[in-house]
Amino acid sequence: MHSDAVRVTELVKKFGRFTAVDTISFSVKKGEIFGFLGPNGAGKSTTIRMLCGIIAPSSGSGHVAGFNISTEAEQIRNVIGYMSQKFSLYQDLSPLENIRFYLGIYNVPSEYWRDRIEWSLKMTRLHDVKDRLTRELPPGWRQRLALGCALLHQPELLFLDEPTSGVDLIQRRHFWNFIKHLTVQGVTVFVTTHYMDEAQHCDRVVMINEGRIVAEGHPAEIIRKVFPDRREADLNDAFIKLMARRR
Repeated sequence: MHSDAVRVTELVKKFGRFTAVDTISFSVKKGEIFGFLGPNGAGKSTTIRMLCGIIAPSSGSGHVAGFNISTEAEQIRNVIGYMSQKFSLYQDLSPLENIRFYLGIYNVPSEYWRDRIEWSLKMTRLHDVKDRLTRELPPGWRQRLALGCALLHQPELLFLDEPTSGVDLIQRRHFWNFIKHLTVQGVTVFVTTHYMDEAQHCDRVVMINEGRIVAEGHPAEIIRKVFPDRREADLNDAFIKLMARRR
């Protein structure tokens, strides 16, 4: 077995005449935090949806946890967790009811439900509000709930699409501390983010613009390549310059 949790080769996704993802290739190693960065409309969410088996590619190939994204989408969905950019849980249910619902969706055996519920409420720090309506919770709390639900079936690979959008700095810091804890336990994390300070937590990143990859490597490596003579440059500087090149 190879050490890649994700491997993509010349992946393309077209919607009519529009090419959202244009012949991209990359890999994600098991147990790493992998950042997928780009401006709005760059093709990030479309790529994640293909990797999660939600939509089919137009051409090219991809494997997630050893499964083919074109022919084994169901197997992929059984071994991944997915947290979408928009809050996707049920606002009219309580956190406890959402957790129970997703335990059923993920086919977690009933004998494990009590332990998984307790684990999720402790991890999300929502035990005291477990019976309140989810829509009444602050955005950061709802994001913690969404993450907890995505992890109920103990996936080996976690896809996070803009997971801290609209969340305050303190909540973002707690979120990333937990992500690092997950990777220590062997979970692979594939994350998109607009925040370059968050991308610094990644072991490797790929930057995409207009459907094509424009840079890849460790954040510090990308900065050095873009600004070899500017020691004060940061990832945000590199991101802005790389995105401008394709316009």
